[in-house]
Amino acid sequence: MFQSLRYRWSTLSQGQKIFVGVLAALVVMGLLVTLGQGSPLLNPARLLAVAAILLLALPVHEFAHAFMAVQLGDPTPRRQGRYTLNPLRHIDPIGALLILLVGFGWAKPVQWNPRNIDVDPRLGSILVSLAGPLSNLALAVASLLLWRWLGASGFLASLLLFFAQINVLLFVFNLLPIPPLDGSHVLFALLPDDARQVQIFLMQYGMLILFAVILFAPALIRTPTNAILRSLLALVGG
Repeated sequence: MFQSLRYRWSTLSQGQKIFVGVLAALVVMGLLVTLGQGSPLLNPARLLAVAAILLLALPVHEFAHAFMAVQLGDPTPRRQGRYTLNPLRHIDPIGALLILLVGFGWAKPVQWNPRNIDVDPRLGSILVSLAGPLSNLALAVASLLLWRWLGASGFLASLLLFFAQINVLLFVFNLLPIPPLDGSHVLFALLPDDARQVQIFLMQYGMLILFAVILFAPALIRTPTNAILRSLLALVGG
């Protein structure tokens, strides 16, 4: 077993080894932080909200990408079995673990072919990319409206508010213009042709930049998340 692991490690590129190392450090840091705060991971309302994220929000996010691509004329998501709300077709184990630890992560990306769509590929890329994050924002609004409509309190209120908060986190996180997140595809579609070097740089170092943001500048994610959440609460009269 260990020989097999050593062999697989030796086949990784330098960038992949750095990625694995940074990811391991992130997981360990997340565990230390959460356990040092009185184990909020064990909060039943948060655990149920995370389960709802994994079983509902992430499948809806990825289905939104697939739906938009199919509506624009590309059958690729349907052929690959991603045109579905079945969570087993979408969940990525590492991304799911990060959602549990830090509140944001990812699912398996939906593949699509811009050559098959019926509109300009740049516009199509923007529409397909934005469909996922906007679905998270819609789920957050729905959760807050349900919380307000039911006049929920106690456990149910905590569950609905946790669910809304994580969805807003996913909305903000996925809009970061860093590969492989959705925001990077929007950025690349908007960049002029002579800015190709910017795209190449971000594609090469995107994962390292992303983990640097998560580890050392989480306020870039938390600050807009809190602002949006407050605005949504005010909108629903919370």
